Amino acid sequence: MRIRRGTVIAAACAALLAGVTACGSTEGSSEGNETGGPIQLYGTDGNMISSFGDEFDQPGALRGMKGTTPLAPLTDDFKNRLKGVNPELGDYVYSGETYDAVVMSAIAAELAGSTAPAAIAAQLIGVTSGGTPCDTAKTCLALAAAGTDLVYRGVSMRTGGFTDLGEPSVASFATLHFDDQDQLDDGKMEFVNAGDEAQASTKSAPPGARPSGAAASGAPLKIGGLLPKTGDLKLAYPPMAAGAALAIREVNAAGGVLGEDVAFVEGDDGTDPEVAKATVASHIAAGVHVILGAGASGVSTAVLPQVKAAGLILFSPCNTAASLSGADDDGLYFRTAPPDVMQGAALGDVILRDGPERIAIVARDDEYGSGLEENLRAALDRSGVSAENMLALTYDHEAETIDFAGGAEEVKKFKPDALVLIGFAESADVIKALLSAGVEFKH
Repeated sequence: MRIRRGTVIAAACAALLAGVTACGSTEGSSEGNETGGPIQLYGTDGNMISSFGDEFDQPGALRGMKGTTPLAPLTDDFKNRLKGVNPELGDYVYSGETYDAVVMSAIAAELAGSTAPAAIAAQLIGVTSGGTPCDTAKTCLALAAAGTDLVYRGVSMRTGGFTDLGEPSVASFATLHFDDQDQLDDGKMEFVNAGDEAQASTKSAPPGARPSGAAASGAPLKIGGLLPKTGDLKLAYPPMAAGAALAIREVNAAGGVLGEDVAFVEGDDGTDPEVAKATVASHIAAGVHVILGAGASGVSTAVLPQVKAAGLILFSPCNTAASLSGADDDGLYFRTAPPDVMQGAALGDVILRDGPERIAIVARDDEYGSGLEENLRAALDRSGVSAENMLALTYDHEAETIDFAGGAEEVKKFKPDALVLIGFAESADVIKALLSAGVEFKH
């Protein structure tokens, strides 16, 4: 276990945490939660999933935990279609983003009249801006086959569109709550929006896109999966797998792409760069055009040079690290998930509505954890939380067993009113360590 000691942040640590003033708090207070009473626990998209409850032996450990995840309001129709793919599906996180990534890839290939990755990439941003609105695979593919400029408005891509960087300009976030059975309570779900629609690209189909009646080339379109079937993020796999399978089913029911069914090649990223690199090599050998994934931002960062060298598209439905916005990708990296600068703002709003005076943040020590922590701190900074009322700790997510005993003692000593946990399935070990240390959470 490696804990980077966060300390109670003072002015000397301004490079680590920006200093601000707390809403309604006594600035500079070192006494913290005077009673050492229950702490409100918050999570993020990596652990705000019903299957996270499976990490605990006794139900009720997560009761009262709340948090945010990128999630558009899903219609009953879409949920029922997903259930048709996987009747046992219990979560929907990133299902819409995955569905949209597959459908958008198909539309872009149809518009381009080619499965060449560069030709598809040239169309993907324009698919979400300008043109005739369409919201189903069938309608959009028909417009694309006719050479019509269109704007796709599907499940997650409902407003705004992609920026010139190939990511959402606006996004919807759900506020989620765990019940006493460690399951998400849909009845308490709320939605907030973040982002700026003015940042949406104005690009449309570029010159050279397939004109009506022109011959197609390169079919069938091959999409390779690079989703977390195993590893720390495997709890998020079922809804993404269902979203991909549903999109492939509906695209092919609409006539496929360029006159042939789209082929999907399974693949695991293992929530591990080495596993992912092996899968990418297999996809390259299989002749895929678009790679769907990876799950974790750090894994996508690790495989992007390999994907770029092969001239393929890497299209993730769930990467959120802000650092990927400026990735060296030759225009071949896209994501339907919003960058964490948006989630940081949404989560900060949720936390501050509860009025805490002192906030502890415990984050997984990787690109996702440190990036979201930084964006959350920036949001809290803008809203007035003082540096003295902040504690930041990280843990080594690669350790076989997360030993957070020392960190738990620091949290107890700090006496926060709120604790934010940024991690994947392994973050359950952090909660268990806190409970073992006598930390009590609000229910």
